[in-house]
Amino acid sequence: MSNLIATFFFVGHLRPAPGTWGSLAALPVAYFIHGFFGWLGLLVAILVVFFAGWWATKAATSGKDDHDPSEIVIDEVAGQWIALLPLSFFASMIAPCTREFGGNCWPIELMLDFTPLPLVPMLVAFGLFRLFDIWKVGLVGWADRLGTPLGVMLDDVIAGIAAGLVWWGGAYTLALMAN
Repeated sequence: MSNLIATFFFVGHLRPAPGTWGSLAALPVAYFIHGFFGWLGLLVAILVVFFAGWWATKAATSGKDDHDPSEIVIDEVAGQWIALLPLSFFASMIAPCTREFGGNCWPIELMLDFTPLPLVPMLVAFGLFRLFDIWKVGLVGWADRLGTPLGVMLDDVIAGIAAGLVWWGGAYTLALMAN
């Protein structure tokens, strides 16, 4: 079970660049999680994947010299979803509410309507996440050097946060320029 989770259903065995494959595999899953459950659903999924990934990474690397083998990509999934969270939040906020009660759109009603994530902003978030994950600058590099299962997960979480913040800032800047 730990290998299944750590490799994100064996995607981590794809070559070359298993981390990129893991991030790519995370995109359609996030698309459907967001589509059916909105940004809150994606946030819950991030938390589940983070803790399951931490456990799976610990189990998969126990007794091995390599603390972060390339086939472990569950960390990329968590980081990629974090990078997509601002997009998911904005897409949820602007989604049309087809069921209204008292003039207010209820979150549970939004879940009944599939709300897609736009492709181009998803790809921008993907590119930003891969950039921060590969560069390993600042806190990303610090977490990577921890050499522990938590460090394996944290470097991608921090890269995802950085990518999400840059994405959010870019979206905000574009919105200001459009007015």
